[in-house]
Amino acid sequence: MKEKIHIPTMSELAANNQQAEVLFWVGCAGSFDDRAQKITKAIVKILHSAKVSFAILGQEETCTGDPAKRAGNEFLFQMQAFTNVQTLNAYGVKKIVTACPHCFNTLKNEYPALGGNYDVIHHTVFINQLLIEGKFSIKGGAFQGKKITYHDSCYLGRANGIYEAPRDLIEKLDAEFIEMKRCKSKGFCCGAGGAQLFKEAESGRSEVNQSRAKEAMNTGASIVAANCPFCTTMMRDGLKENDSSAQVKDIAELIAEANDL
Repeated sequence: MKEKIHIPTMSELAANNQQAEVLFWVGCAGSFDDRAQKITKAIVKILHSAKVSFAILGQEETCTGDPAKRAGNEFLFQMQAFTNVQTLNAYGVKKIVTACPHCFNTLKNEYPALGGNYDVIHHTVFINQLLIEGKFSIKGGAFQGKKITYHDSCYLGRANGIYEAPRDLIEKLDAEFIEMKRCKSKGFCCGAGGAQLFKEAESGRSEVNQSRAKEAMNTGASIVAANCPFCTTMMRDGLKENDSSAQVKDIAELIAEANDL
């Protein structure tokens, strides 16, 4: 039986005059979506294995406001953001690790204008840093003989120029890594961005996620690696609609699985 991991909240630590080095921003999907909760658990296991001092906000964490802003409701975004900035500043938060590129982009690039200045890091970049610093290692062999392709999420890739850290992690899994034709700066959206995840698709020749799923299938990969809970959902549905048996897994899940965490 694997050990249970206690994740302290910022309020719990503050009550004991303690402070975590890192705040893990779980995000709405990672908190409430059954599939994304598995990604959350994988990240927690990796942080715990690397002995990272981290905590969460728990019930004090609310939506970053990204969906509201992308849908055009700037007023609601600023209300949500202001609440979060007050909470984060009250705890003296310096470094934030996110499970979601949407949260990452909003906290990193849009909160500073509202008084929230933090060192915001996406989980793939943070895990890669842990590897470089020797605080964590990836056991090879679990994915030998497997073919893995990688989907660049828009907010990590084209919006923030982060392409190599996720690929560095995948290449340490000892699998055969195959790029899709459209990748990196020429990557293609999963179809969820701009708050599109929360509305019915508009008329057109095909669904965006089904088109992207076909590109992944053309690589012959049995695993599609992702770094975003939105992308995970959209790619999984797209593959299902195309009758593909390929699995979609967050990079954190692949690493946790490789290390039997």
